[in-house]
Amino acid sequence: MAKKVEISVEEKLRALFDLQLIDSRIDQIRSIRGELPLEVEDLENEIEGLNSRLESFENEIKESVDGIKSEENSISTSKENHKKYEGDLKKVRNNREYNAIVKEQEFQELEIKLSEKKIAQYKEIIENKTVVLEELKDKIKDRKSHLKAKNSELGEILKETEKEEKTLLNKSKEFEKKIEDTLIAAYKRIRSNVRNGLAIVPIERNASGGSYFTIPPQVQMEIASRQKIITDEYSGRILVDPQLAEEEMDKMKSIFS
Repeated sequence: MAKKVEISVEEKLRALFDLQLIDSRIDQIRSIRGELPLEVEDLENEIEGLNSRLESFENEIKESVDGIKSEENSISTSKENHKKYEGDLKKVRNNREYNAIVKEQEFQELEIKLSEKKIAQYKEIIENKTVVLEELKDKIKDRKSHLKAKNSELGEILKETEKEEKTLLNKSKEFEKKIEDTLIAAYKRIRSNVRNGLAIVPIERNASGGSYFTIPPQVQMEIASRQKIITDEYSGRILVDPQLAEEEMDKMKSIFS
């Protein structure tokens, strides 16, 4: 591994601030994509869930249709049995045989009524499930249309930002090589601990950028001298003077253009 060239504190601060500008731009690009990938994933999961429900309702309707056929067959069999028993009544020899056949006929009549009741229930299920089924189909169609639009939107954003992000990631690595490992490690640690990812900030209105805590004039003079790396005692961020920040932002415009 090539040894990093020893540079002055000011050069380190400039390199760190440049790195911060690059990384912040990468953060911004990713923020532009925002919640879109998650929205796409949520829509895909929702559609999958709706399709599972649709399949479940379709199975219930199929089971009801099969149930109706089965009960219709039962009714047909019961009617045939009833007719057969009607013929048997003409051949009875005593009251015991007569009563037994009548009871069999009554049983077949009850079986027919039970099957007719089940058929009515199956038809009600089919009617109710069909309504829900159509609603589900409309909802799935709507969600798929929404997903298509979101995928198209995400595709356009990725197309627009992918190249820039890749270039900036390479630039980020390039700038990291200019800075000593311990300082890079500190920079990354601070970035991961602060909400907006800003590890190195300029002084703004006598306070650390994004902070309300005033920095004493003596400390501000030390920061402006660029002789040592100074951190904000409240946020832990590395501090630079406004002039250095402005100079580096102007210099980095060419990379972002």
